[in-house]
Amino acid sequence: MTTTLITNACVVNENRAEVMDVRIVDQRIEKIDKQITANENEQVIDAQGNWLLPGMIDDQVHFREPGLTHKGNIASESRAAVAGGITSYMEMPNVSPSTTTQAALDFKYDIAQQHSMANYAFYLGATESNLEDIKALDPEKTCGVKVFMGASTGNLLVEKPQALEAIFRDSPVTILTHCEYGPVIKNNLASFHNSGKIPIITDHPIIRDANACYQSSSYAVGLAKRFQSNLHVLHITTEKELELFSPGAIENKRITAEACVHHLWFSEQDYPRLGNLIKCNPAIKAESDRAALLNAVNTGVIDIIATDHAPHTWQEKNQDYNQAPAGLPLVQHALLSLLDHVKQSRFTIEQIVEKTAHNPAKRFNVVERGFIREGYYADLVLVSPNQTTPVTHKNTFYHCQWSPFAGHEFSSKILSTWVNGQQVFDGQQLISEKSAGLPLSFFNPN
Repeated sequence: MTTTLITNACVVNENRAEVMDVRIVDQRIEKIDKQITANENEQVIDAQGNWLLPGMIDDQVHFREPGLTHKGNIASESRAAVAGGITSYMEMPNVSPSTTTQAALDFKYDIAQQHSMANYAFYLGATESNLEDIKALDPEKTCGVKVFMGASTGNLLVEKPQALEAIFRDSPVTILTHCEYGPVIKNNLASFHNSGKIPIITDHPIIRDANACYQSSSYAVGLAKRFQSNLHVLHITTEKELELFSPGAIENKRITAEACVHHLWFSEQDYPRLGNLIKCNPAIKAESDRAALLNAVNTGVIDIIATDHAPHTWQEKNQDYNQAPAGLPLVQHALLSLLDHVKQSRFTIEQIVEKTAHNPAKRFNVVERGFIREGYYADLVLVSPNQTTPVTHKNTFYHCQWSPFAGHEFSSKILSTWVNGQQVFDGQQLISEKSAGLPLSFFNPN
């Protein structure tokens, strides 16, 4: 039995922030109280009034394994995640081969069991021909099914109405959608080519514009209302799309919306400086869209904040715009970026905890995680709101060894991260190379 006592922590949990002591015994939180007397031989950590938060649950990452491990892998990216205060993740199916069968899901779980530093779950990818695989999913073991509606690579694109209708009608798990409408994107590209202009990075939000997003996301929401589906729309990027979603608490919502940290941080004004490093799909758009997303977090229209962490090599990103892949590495600095918003009074620390830990746990019915509660797993992150974190490409833990935040100094610092009661990061380095993560479990509300 191992025990750790964290004293004098400002515990931020369930819309409250108060100084408390927290005792961890083995994998779980045993006690939370105003003052806890230390036991003999117990490790004691004085938090000195710093914030103790439930670890972030990131419901949207691409860790690139299997098949794309020159970009990243479950071992490297999960270590970067815990260094950033992310203790659980849900990983996407667009790897090689795509995760479209139960056997492919099982294979990824086997890799994670051996190598993941954070807790893990994996989505099944929808195709136009794997409905029976979707229907066979166990809601207590699978976080959801990912549907690429109109923009994808490989065999994961689902466009045919009858295939989409069947998925929305029959899926036993939450449906997550990437919403961009392919014909709009193709028409926008054709306009460039017809005018003789070769697109460059500053044209990215024009090619993948608000109309492309809205036509797809409104279609998804319409299907979900028609079939009473559980739908979570990923990475909303436009002010127009926000009208599709309801404000307020996440409880009892069947249709929910998500924003990603880079869409809350960057706007089209950053393309001249960062170029392809911030090329992503859906595209980073206008400053007015970013402002609308920030407001939607405050009103409860945006329910969850995630990363869409998607690493590529430096060489890949420095190709010509038309060849450079979309996506950027984010897990190590996602929480820190949100705490900068807190520093600038855009959000409160309680809102950040709600959107990154409580609401993902509620939306996906995660068992005994996402909160600082007695009996729950000890997935915790200790943060100093006063110490800073300078970012360079070299001080990242990513396999790709670069960050879009390089050159920025965040206003807070991750001091320590615990996964299942094990301290895995001490503010400077990863403490253990041994896997600390466990598979996430989910309860079936039906």
